[in-house]
Amino acid sequence: METHKQGLIRDVPGREKEHAGCYPVIIVTGLSGAGKSTALNVFEDLGFFCVDGLPVTLAPTIMELFSRENPKNFRGLALGMDLRQSDFAREWSRVRDRMSQNRICLQIIYLEASSGVLVRRYAETRRPHPMEGEGIGLEQALEKEKQILEPLRSDAHLVVDTSDFSIHDLRRALKEKWECLDQVLAGIRVHIISFGFKYGMPSEADMVQDLRFLPNPFFEPELKSLSGRDTAIADYVLGKPPGSSYLEKYKDFLGFILPLFQKEGRYRLTMAFGCTGGRHRSVAVAENVADFLKKNGYLVSLEHRHFQLG
Repeated sequence: METHKQGLIRDVPGREKEHAGCYPVIIVTGLSGAGKSTALNVFEDLGFFCVDGLPVTLAPTIMELFSRENPKNFRGLALGMDLRQSDFAREWSRVRDRMSQNRICLQIIYLEASSGVLVRRYAETRRPHPMEGEGIGLEQALEKEKQILEPLRSDAHLVVDTSDFSIHDLRRALKEKWECLDQVLAGIRVHIISFGFKYGMPSEADMVQDLRFLPNPFFEPELKSLSGRDTAIADYVLGKPPGSSYLEKYKDFLGFILPLFQKEGRYRLTMAFGCTGGRHRSVAVAENVADFLKKNGYLVSLEHRHFQLG
C-alpha cells in the first residue's frame, strides 16, 4: 500500500537548551505484531540508545541511570517495553508516579492494529504470541493483551494504527511524526488525517468529519487530476459557501473544544476528515485546519492517508 504524508521531520536547533536538565525518553509499546521492533529500529536510526523487552518495573531505574550519564553521542533513550505481566495495571501506575517525580521528558508511542491483521501477521511469521498457552489461542491472547495494555494506551502521547502499514510505511510515519514527539511542550498534540470513505475510516480517530456535502472537484475535468493541496482545489472547495462558512464554524468549534480537552489533561487528539476518495475535499480541509491550529500554537502532525488512491 502506498501512503502519502507530509514531511514533518526537522532537526530542532538548540535542543540541548530546550531539554535543559531533562533527558528525552521514548517508550515504544503496544500490541504484539503491531510493529514495535520496527519502531525501535527507526529511533535507533535517529540516534537513540534503544533497549527492547524491558519489564515495566525496570523502566525508571534505567531511565534515571541513563539521564544521569547524559551520553553526548545519543539524542535520547528509546525503550521497547514488555508490559504483559499479570500485575501490569498496578505496576504501571506506580512506575508512572515515580517517573513523574524525576526530570524525565517522557513520550509514549502505542502501536496497534486490527485483530484480523494481527492474526494474519502471526500466520505469516509462524511465531507464537507471547501470551498463547494451554487453553488460550491466538485470538484470546490478543484480546487479553489488549486489556492488560489499556492503561498505557490511555497515557500514550501518540497512538499509531499500523493495520494498513507495510514496514516501510511505518518507518516513514514515525519519522514524519517525530516532529510532534521531538519537542517537549505542554498541551495537547493534534494529529490530523485526511481519508477516503471508500477505503475505510481511520479506526484511531477521536473525531470524524464527513465532508461529502462540499462541492466535489472530481467532476470538473480541469480539476480532477489535481489534489486538495493545490490552490485551485482549495479555492473550489473552500472559497465560497458552503465550504467557507463550514470552515468558519468548525474553527470556532475547535477554539471552544480544544482548550477544554487540554484542561482535562488530554495528551492527544486525532481528527479525521473524509470525502469519497480522500484526494480533494478532505485534503483541502485537513491542510487548512492544520495550518490554522499551528498558527494558534498547537503541536500538529498531518497525514494524507488515501491521497494516492483517491
